[in-house]
Amino acid sequence: MEVVLVLALVVLLGTNGVESQTAQVYEYFEYPAMSCRTHSASLTDFGGVGDGTTSNTKAFQAAIDHLGQYASEGGSQLFVPPGKWLTGSFNLTTSHFTLYLHRYAVLLASQDESEWSVIEPLPSYGRGRDTTGGRFISLIHGTNLTDVVITGDKGTIDGQGVLWWEKFRKGDLKYTRPYLIEIMYSDNVQISHLTLINSPSWNVHPVYSSNVLVQGLTILAPVKSPNTDGINPDSCTNTRIEDCYIVSGDDCVAVKSGWDEYGIAYGMPTKQVVIRRLTCISPFSAVIALGSEMSGGIQDVRAEDIVAINSESGVRIKTGVGRGGFVKDIYVRRMTMKTMKWAFWITGDYGSHPDDNYDPNALPVIQNINYRDVVAENVTMAAKLEGISGDPFTGICISNVTIELAKTAKKVPWNCTYIAGISSGVVPRPCDLLPDQGQEKMTACNFPEDSLPIDNVQAQICTYKRKYI
Repeated sequence: MEVVLVLALVVLLGTNGVESQTAQVYEYFEYPAMSCRTHSASLTDFGGVGDGTTSNTKAFQAAIDHLGQYASEGGSQLFVPPGKWLTGSFNLTTSHFTLYLHRYAVLLASQDESEWSVIEPLPSYGRGRDTTGGRFISLIHGTNLTDVVITGDKGTIDGQGVLWWEKFRKGDLKYTRPYLIEIMYSDNVQISHLTLINSPSWNVHPVYSSNVLVQGLTILAPVKSPNTDGINPDSCTNTRIEDCYIVSGDDCVAVKSGWDEYGIAYGMPTKQVVIRRLTCISPFSAVIALGSEMSGGIQDVRAEDIVAINSESGVRIKTGVGRGGFVKDIYVRRMTMKTMKWAFWITGDYGSHPDDNYDPNALPVIQNINYRDVVAENVTMAAKLEGISGDPFTGICISNVTIELAKTAKKVPWNCTYIAGISSGVVPRPCDLLPDQGQEKMTACNFPEDSLPIDNVQAQICTYKRKYI
């Protein structure tokens, strides 16, 4: 992704923490993406000003609207050059489109609420997550798209979330806080090689979409910032998340599929998810969470080569009475954890309902949960595995796991109720509801050897060629 030909020097500016960084207009560069484009433009072609104070909302929308004419002619790409580009929310209204941020480009999310339109709640949620009713649209939003790429050379999207966090804590929000990136009802989506910081709420939210590639993201937020989840695939099929580094005030990755009666009625599960080479720091939440909004179902999630540091829990399943749905066929292997409260946590009494109309007879099905080849150190409690009375969580398998307890660890390292399963080669010895099968069964917990369709999606080397408009 190195620039190979420089056309002209334009302006000196300080950006992304680099003083007096020389901004340059680039004629040509290369970058990896799932799809390449024929037509190109720069944000400056549409009046964009990267001074950190001028609003570029209209410039972004004008650029995208103009480039939409090329959707059926090889597609288009919009280059955001070095600078600080203040902007409100904007819509990616065209398919076969790439948004590319230069390494020293910073998108600054506007703190003027008038630059954020309000949209309807997600149908599988029934209301906003912060308030009843609508929600602020995400900073970068897209609906009903095919083949869209949001990428860069580690360019930055800064949500400037402090204002939103303070409003949330004070109860001053009229609508649910915006996310940084939300793509809905779309197919073939790539979000990669960016730095996302200080999101008002969730960072990346693909929802009702398929064939989603999330790759090479750095996501940073204060560890006490509210609900700053990293990556939340939601009612999606065929998603690949890899090579990401996340420091979060909430779950680093949260797999979701709708909330109580609304998620049950919508009935769109998340399935076929691959998570690999993820590094996470989240002292008050999970490295990987399944739920709690899982009422449409979650199936076939494969996580491997995960590093968890100073986090509340490694893998957590969150559900409860009224959720309905299912979480099944979950596979985790080669996970390393350092300084954790729990290594494994399954919660069957998670509350937080959208309203009082949920069905108390809607019980979740939790089955075929597999953890293997895990090493953890400085852990307060090995596991807290709590099913539901009359609705036990079954098929839990834990093998070849070594957990080194902290000096301040709980006297009883395992807490298990209303579950059933097996274990093999686990230290410390699990609870009686996970009977030891012996050393010969240390590979008992399955991990699929077949690949998912999203693993067949490979990047190609694309080029940007500046064309003046």
